[in-house]
Amino acid sequence: MITLHLIGIGTGNPDHLTYAAVKAMNAADLILLPRKGEEKSDLADLRRTICAQLLTQPVRIVEFDMPKRSDQGCYIDAVIDWHDAIAALWQEQIERHLPDGGTMALLVWGDPSLYDSSLRIAQRMTGASVQVIPGITSMQALTAAHGICLNDLAEPVLITTGRQLRERGWPGAANTLVVMLDGDCAFQTLTDEGIDIWWGAYLGMAQQALAQGPVLTVGRQIIERRAALRRDHGWIMDIYLLRKRR
Repeated sequence: MITLHLIGIGTGNPDHLTYAAVKAMNAADLILLPRKGEEKSDLADLRRTICAQLLTQPVRIVEFDMPKRSDQGCYIDAVIDWHDAIAALWQEQIERHLPDGGTMALLVWGDPSLYDSSLRIAQRMTGASVQVIPGITSMQALTAAHGICLNDLAEPVLITTGRQLRERGWPGAANTLVVMLDGDCAFQTLTDEGIDIWWGAYLGMAQQALAQGPVLTVGRQIIERRAALRRDHGWIMDIYLLRKRR
């Protein structure tokens, strides 16, 4: 019997892990750490640091190379194929390192329930018992860093992606949007002068970067700063909140 722990690790700061997350890490027989190529080696280093600081038990740590998602053809089909390939790698590591069963843990950025595919991939693992340990989301880290409320008083919030904002425009259901997974700065498609942005990258880390203001005023600065940070570090994780002024 395999038990799979999907452990939310926040934005990579060891201080963001809950006590439950630390207990789950130390209770594992195997922790899998993905590698995403040399230019994203910092991501693997962050997971290694978390293990080095928080493991108090002798837990086997195994690294593996993540497959790359195809950027050709239908996006949804490419993602499904990519998830299949990752699940096959997880299964391979289980068969190699836990042939008699046990507990395997994966350290998931943010929280496994929010714009992360670990739960969907885990559903492909036949016979595995999946347990989720929640983590601090980048959305929470963003509002904390800026010292703002997520929602206006008694108003809804919509969480979406850059692709959705770019292709469909501002949805009519909310005055506040949280935009994730936006590599192309979709906020630059907005033309309304009454929209403010709160942006953050590397939230909770030493290299944390923040910006805020009217989107038409600070948008270009964010685009240029984001590009520079990505050049400097080889990768970037960012998120932003948009709000229409009343």
